[in-house]
Amino acid sequence: MGISKTEIFTEEQNMLAKFAKVLGHPARIAILEYLFKRETCVCGDLVGEIGLAQPTISQHLKELKQLGLIKGTIEGTSVCYCVDKVAWATMKRALNSFLNHDVQNPECC
Repeated sequence: MGISKTEIFTEEQNMLAKFAKVLGHPARIAILEYLFKRETCVCGDLVGEIGLAQPTISQHLKELKQLGLIKGTIEGTSVCYCVDKVAWATMKRALNSFLNHDVQNPECC
């Protein structure tokens, strides 16, 4: 696989691509939906709720956390996760701005 050459794209384009990538897997969508549904920090319930193995859940949590969409705190022997409200709002604004573009010439092609 070749180098992605992210440096030739704007910061906004790179950010949108990262958001799209992290949202591009149904397990990560399911994790986020579960966190929103619970409206509280979740400690260890994800394996039973999502139905995937713990290492798989951990990898998806890592992806979400690296982008900052979720945050985790250590409580005893477990890590509790919740959606980061600031990062979520930032992603919503960026995606809404991009998705609000309209086709200017509907007669093309």
